[in-house]
Amino acid sequence: MNIDDSLSDHIRILETHKKALTKLSIKTVRDLLYHFPVRYGDPSQTNTIANLSPGSSAVLFGTFSGLKMSKAFRKKIPMAQARFSDSTGTINVVWFHQPYIAKMIPSDTPVRVEGKVSERKGEIYLSNPKVERLSALPAVAGDSLFGENGGEARLYPIYPETRGLTSNWLYHSVQKIFKSGILEQTQDPIPQNILERYHLPPWKTALVWIHSPKNQSDALSARKRFAFEEVFFIQLLKQQEKRLWKEHGAFAIDKKREDLENFISNFPFPLTKSQERAIDAILWDFRKGHPMSRLLEGDVGSGKTAVAAAAVQAVYTTRPNGQSFGNLQTAYMVPTEILAQQHFESFIKYFKGSGISIGLITSSGCRKFPSKVNPSGWTDISRNQLLKWLANGEIPVLIGTHSLIQKTVKFKHLAYVIIDEQHRFGIKQRQALVREKSASSPRSSALIPHLLSMTATPIPRTLALTIYGDLDLTILDEMPPGRKPILTEIVLPEERGTAYEKIRKEIRGGRQAFVICPRIDLPDPTKELALNVKSVKEEAKRLEKEVFPEFGIGILHGKMKPKEKESVMLDFKAGKIDILVATSVVEVGVNVPNATIIVIEGAERFGLAQLHQLRGRVMRSTYQPYCYIFSETKSGNSVARLRALKKAANGFELAEYDLAQRGAGELSGGKQWGISDIGMEAIRNIKMVEAARQEAATIVEKGAGLESFPQLKEIAEKTEDRIHFE
Repeated sequence: MNIDDSLSDHIRILETHKKALTKLSIKTVRDLLYHFPVRYGDPSQTNTIANLSPGSSAVLFGTFSGLKMSKAFRKKIPMAQARFSDSTGTINVVWFHQPYIAKMIPSDTPVRVEGKVSERKGEIYLSNPKVERLSALPAVAGDSLFGENGGEARLYPIYPETRGLTSNWLYHSVQKIFKSGILEQTQDPIPQNILERYHLPPWKTALVWIHSPKNQSDALSARKRFAFEEVFFIQLLKQQEKRLWKEHGAFAIDKKREDLENFISNFPFPLTKSQERAIDAILWDFRKGHPMSRLLEGDVGSGKTAVAAAAVQAVYTTRPNGQSFGNLQTAYMVPTEILAQQHFESFIKYFKGSGISIGLITSSGCRKFPSKVNPSGWTDISRNQLLKWLANGEIPVLIGTHSLIQKTVKFKHLAYVIIDEQHRFGIKQRQALVREKSASSPRSSALIPHLLSMTATPIPRTLALTIYGDLDLTILDEMPPGRKPILTEIVLPEERGTAYEKIRKEIRGGRQAFVICPRIDLPDPTKELALNVKSVKEEAKRLEKEVFPEFGIGILHGKMKPKEKESVMLDFKAGKIDILVATSVVEVGVNVPNATIIVIEGAERFGLAQLHQLRGRVMRSTYQPYCYIFSETKSGNSVARLRALKKAANGFELAEYDLAQRGAGELSGGKQWGISDIGMEAIRNIKMVEAARQEAATIVEKGAGLESFPQLKEIAEKTEDRIHFE
């Protein structure tokens, strides 16, 4: 048996299992062994219905009967109800806002339930318990759920499951793999000296401990080892990428900040100290002769676009190598058409009068500045004409969406690439732009453009060191002068009326407002949390009819056509719309200085980083900005988390709070980064991240990088397939 064999070669898999395994991305023996439990149960610590008391938490084994969907008598809340029985009695169970539960669990199926014991009118019941389906019930409390013949009681693993695949099946499949002898045949992927240095268990021991631990201490040691392993291999990839990147040549751009003073003096605001440092760092990289690879991270409104524009001026005023004519070129890639249009307009303001030509390319069409008819404005042009001018070097700056990375888009002297909101592009998209845009001139065909990635998503240092390990980091930690701190208010249901009056007063004073909703349309009422989620379309109707009939209200969401979105945004910018009801499509880039109020509905459903990005939409002027966080929950933890928005001085402080409270997966989305849950656990530990980074850098620096370590190279390449950083 080989660890990369197909699982079906060694384990009998039924048709229902195939679909479930595919859903969990389990195809090989390795995938199964690395499908780790999310937690562990202790069969000796179970309750019985006869011993329950109100206010306690309970773990019970038994079966359901009478499962049905219903609605609460007074508030009409959708819910599921059932009766739960064990050998000592029967109890009612209720799931509020989760009517679909009634369809998911067949009656008389053995289950493990865990939840709070509540009381109403003298009768106890289980409220919103977690349910795990089992293949069989344990004989008595204290027996091992997975043991045989009443064997030794161990902690039993509870895995991420899906329909058709239980923790029981996963556990027994792992044990079959163990019995095959594969653990003895497979070499530990981490060098022995590193394991000893950080007191990590070997691969074989760690796998046994994580899948069938005798105690929590063994399970914790195993999780620590695999957390280190994942970050270590990510760092190997990143350090190797950084080393290879530096082997390439790049256009040498010999400029200093003093050379850009005239250009910078035309900005509508003086640079902050952090902007000056960022420009100096970029210009220093430009002079080195190998490609820059830098991440510029700053809060919404901190002036990242101005920094990027200053660097564009340095590129534009530099001649291609060996030439006394022509200009080096810049590509500026952004995730949405709204943002591309906005940056196009911003660059026109920055570069007006300089003689530069700026192009815009999106799926909706192409534009060029300046226009022959109107030298201070832009004009629509054909795609073919734009591509022709770009290929012969007549357009030094091209701004666009993913349209920039199509094969037909060719630059003559591409020297500088800017990628805004870098986390929204997959790594293959970024590489396509930086590596495949080869110049047509033989003189520059071997040169790689400088790369500046930018993000307004606040990322904790540990996460940045891991996912952007191949990039040098620059942080803008100051706001431009004159910006007022945003006043953030948490609004509970009974406080809505007061908040609406404050908003009305501001709009009458000439300002505008965003209202953000989690959904576009009303959801199916039989599905999860159906009645608690506001939709853009219905909320716009309600506000227009019941709350703000005197104001103009518009809507904006992702399903609208690009032309429709642009029309709405132009009307909003022009003041024809007072209140724009939208989804989080406005999170990135929408810039309307007169919009100083943002209302966020269902705020508990957003991560703190996203809430912070959303409220940044109203921090674009010298007017006083307001953010109203409308929450439907009174949960102490949820309200405390939202109140962190009021206390945090900046997005980075907020990101660290979210990381500590909810985990990095909640902060930026574990799936988004392509890092597993156990890898995300490592991200909380700065010492572990730095240790893994240092060990990886040491290995890559030795000899010819990973080529000197064939086993590490093979595993790192397999890691690259799993880790997508999107």
